[in-house]
Amino acid sequence: MSAPVAIRIAFAACLVFSSPVSWAGSLPVPVDAKVVDQRPAVEQERVYPMGPLRKISGRLRVEDKVESRGQVSSVTYELPVERTAREAFTSAREALQRDGGYPLFWCQGRDCGEASLWANDVFGNARLNGGDEQQAFILLRRSAEQADTLVALYSVTRGNRRAYLHVEEFVAGSPLGELLPTAATVLREMRDTGKLDYPDLAAPQDAWANLLARSLNLDSTLRASLSGAQAGAWREALVKAGVRSGRLEVGSAPTDGLHLELIR
Repeated sequence: MSAPVAIRIAFAACLVFSSPVSWAGSLPVPVDAKVVDQRPAVEQERVYPMGPLRKISGRLRVEDKVESRGQVSSVTYELPVERTAREAFTSAREALQRDGGYPLFWCQGRDCGEASLWANDVFGNARLNGGDEQQAFILLRRSAEQADTLVALYSVTRGNRRAYLHVEEFVAGSPLGELLPTAATVLREMRDTGKLDYPDLAAPQDAWANLLARSLNLDSTLRASLSGAQAGAWREALVKAGVRSGRLEVGSAPTDGLHLELIR
């Protein structure tokens, strides 16, 4: 289903489901929310930050970014008063991850930088101009045959207490190639969900092994089990990359690719 069709269906569907989110095509829809902005798919150059936003000498500064050209479509929802921006963001994020997406960059509150820059410079949507402490953003990459599709979620609460969730889908016109999450994002995901799933990762890759090792070493108290056909090889790769062997076990969870789970 194309993104414009998915968004049109979202408008009709968003008031009739009773679960935290419903689905319109490939995108999650917050229940009982009101569509306040709709932008059908257009081809454009798109830049997604992978770090907190700042402006220095009038220029937008970001640590890293994903930049490509492709089809961009989006929809912005105003949430009902009984639902918070955080609840809507969490439900949509969890639904996307269950559907096979993994985060490239995830921030919350002041870790995202200035909220006004996200609203005006990234999304060009003044409705999203809220408080720095009341925002959250995640950029997810889909897996397998949809690996050149990105989904961005941004939630914010304004000073008038109105809460919004912005959902944006980007389908790249050419292969995105290798994109690694930030180490802080991997750590945030591990702490929040207790696990990591990378169905596209079979045998160990040096870049991913180094990234996962950096992420685990950001909190040396964490211990994890690794599952998958190459779990033993992944454990060796992570130890070689600097993770203490006593922090890693080989698990038996059925999985495609690599599954990492925290040992509580």
